[in-house]
Amino acid sequence: MPNVLFFGDVSEASTALHRANALIRLGSSVSTFNPVDALSKAHKSSIMQAINFKTGYRLLQSKMLAWLTEIVENTSKPDFIWVDNGEFFGKKCLQILQKFNCPIVLYSIDDPTGKRDGMRFDSMLSAIKFYDLIVAVRDETEEELKVLGAKKILKVWRSYDEIAHQPFEKMDQIPVQFRSEVAFIGTWMRHEKRDEFLLKLIDEGIPVAIWGNAWQKSKYFEMLKPYYRGPNLSGREYIAAIQGAKICLGLLSKGNRDLHTTRSLEVPYAGGILCAQRTREHQALYKENVEAVFWADAEECAQTCKALLGNSKIENLRVAGMQRVRSLKLGNEDLCKLVLKEINLAT
Repeated sequence: MPNVLFFGDVSEASTALHRANALIRLGSSVSTFNPVDALSKAHKSSIMQAINFKTGYRLLQSKMLAWLTEIVENTSKPDFIWVDNGEFFGKKCLQILQKFNCPIVLYSIDDPTGKRDGMRFDSMLSAIKFYDLIVAVRDETEEELKVLGAKKILKVWRSYDEIAHQPFEKMDQIPVQFRSEVAFIGTWMRHEKRDEFLLKLIDEGIPVAIWGNAWQKSKYFEMLKPYYRGPNLSGREYIAAIQGAKICLGLLSKGNRDLHTTRSLEVPYAGGILCAQRTREHQALYKENVEAVFWADAEECAQTCKALLGNSKIENLRVAGMQRVRSLKLGNEDLCKLVLKEINLAT
């Protein structure tokens, strides 16, 4: 199996680490490099993080170039390079990586050509034509990257992880603090109105439990505070909150042009019931009211939750969703197999 150089946020709580581990499970030899590790303490401050985000990581390019040059000079040639997200790497960074003379893959489930994040992806977009394969998750991204000169694009669904997202074998293994009626696990985002949506559910009598970062920034936080359980979850706590809820809400990012998210796959795989916005992609993934439930607005979501919470057949829905997502074969190992096939390294 191939030797891989993997660039991305491989910290313990990251989804990039899941993909690196999936490559390892498939037999690849993976060397991981986290661009954040190359930064000075000053550049890791919250102020500099915000500046770099808003300026498309332009201020970091000289640091990245020096770091990558050292890696190229002191590392044996890999069979291919996996760049996860890629926002740190501009055109010159890719030219340095090309010295390895092997395929370079960019995996991006963000919306780099969209408008929500301003100039965040400017450095990455300048390097698009230097990637041999780009893995993307939305139709708009595929078409817009072609205009920017992308050589080859593999459009995929998002993915769950076969190991990290395994449900608990028994419900009594789930700590009581992670049990709830209706759970939302996600970050508060400016302009997305997630707070208003959840307040409407609460006003309708839906017992919502909220986990995620930045909710204190919401102007409605005092009203949401009684339902707030804590910051973002990861590892087994994340699985416990999904499996420990009777219903899991899947809210999309309108600014990110999402029609499904990683939650759309992770929730059913981890043993939760997905209750998400009705989109053509969600409807393509699951049979409505059989494998997942969908809604058009907060009012319909509230009515759907009420009907489910009082329904003795709720367990049938949960089991059907788990079976469906596994049959789709949308795990990280499945994803990595597709990538290896596209770059002619599949065995």
